[in-house]
Amino acid sequence: MQKIAFISEHASPMALLGGADGGGQNVYVDHLARQLARLGYPVDIFTRRDHPLQPAVVEWRSGVRIVHVDAGPARTLPKEQLLPYMAEFGHGMLRFMRAEGHPYALAHANFFMSGMVAQQLKRLIGLPYVITFHALGRVRRLSQGQADGFSDTRFAIEEALMRDADCVIAECEQDECDMRDLYGDACVRQEIIPCGFDPDEFWPVRDTARVGLGLPRGEFIVLQLGRMVPRKGVDNVIRAVQMLAEGHRIRARLLVVGGDAGHADPLDNPEVRRLAGLAQQLGIGPQVEFVGAQPRHRLRDYYSAADVFVTTPWYEPFGITPLEAMACATPVVGSAVGGIRSTVVHGKTGFLVPPNDPAALAARLAELQRDPKLAERLGWTGLRRAHRHFTWSRVALQVAALYRSVLAQQQQRMVFPTRMAGDATGVVQ
Repeated sequence: MQKIAFISEHASPMALLGGADGGGQNVYVDHLARQLARLGYPVDIFTRRDHPLQPAVVEWRSGVRIVHVDAGPARTLPKEQLLPYMAEFGHGMLRFMRAEGHPYALAHANFFMSGMVAQQLKRLIGLPYVITFHALGRVRRLSQGQADGFSDTRFAIEEALMRDADCVIAECEQDECDMRDLYGDACVRQEIIPCGFDPDEFWPVRDTARVGLGLPRGEFIVLQLGRMVPRKGVDNVIRAVQMLAEGHRIRARLLVVGGDAGHADPLDNPEVRRLAGLAQQLGIGPQVEFVGAQPRHRLRDYYSAADVFVTTPWYEPFGITPLEAMACATPVVGSAVGGIRSTVVHGKTGFLVPPNDPAALAARLAELQRDPKLAERLGWTGLRRAHRHFTWSRVALQVAALYRSVLAQQQQRMVFPTRMAGDATGVVQ
């Protein structure tokens, strides 16, 4: 039995999605771990303890455990503040591994800070690792400029990880190109494996979705769903809805799903307050409804209730939400960046538009509103594409094949060293 150690320092499967650090990485870690366990690879997911009452170990799903590691204060922190605690995180992982007495065949790091921990473990106990970055520092800096909360040290760390990792998983062709163009020849080995969706979670429920959500049948409904952070471009969608009314004489209702978990009022989130203020300023406040973060089992209804799903971030390493919308037979209009260019086929499953171009987005929304048969055709083509290429079970098969290749190259499984207490061989630097 080959046991896998997932490392995901800031993105736990237990987090409610939609907050500043609750998004695609959480979904990736959760669903990939589940599918790998079904293939016979038990997974322990190591994530940072962010509440003092969290148990050390949670039996999450069959074959999947979540291990809460002490690293910094036991409270929620922005991921940009976690870098100083990664050595402590590594110490905690090593202590857990000693106590368990069960070796892991391989580690799968998620995000560059988890990669730092995996790198430490490889150096100290010979544990091979693969890494999925989920976002690249240089791409983030190009997109966000001074709003980027990470220092330049992230760039050098990522380059070192690309050289050291046994394999780097790129999530799409654009991700692969960004690594090559912005990091030179740093990547020693790289494979493209996309993200996915779960058919047991997402399927069309159009006949019941609007009734269940209390939405009228006759309205043209646009859905925006995801993390409430500026780079997601929700302000671009709000401006497009205003232009849709002013320039195309089409009134739409915009549903915005996302926000801080555990807050009854979505306006408790500062980004949501900013966006709500923008909607009021543009004179479309009554047309924009902020519904807050929603549990996973409700998302299927929101995707299915919408006439169109919109996602126009400035940059997007992959983007899981377009797949989930496609799985619900809802056409997608997305910005032509990152992984969205790989999942949305322009003119076949939806449309691609430039980021930060509300006029272009409004024009596509008007086209879909005026031609319901086109919208229906795009939606059903998207559903077929999602099932053909992007299920989590298919993704897990590709990842498992990669693991086997890495382990074959290692020619041995990880073995705990005999000296793991007290001396330098058991200390994470």
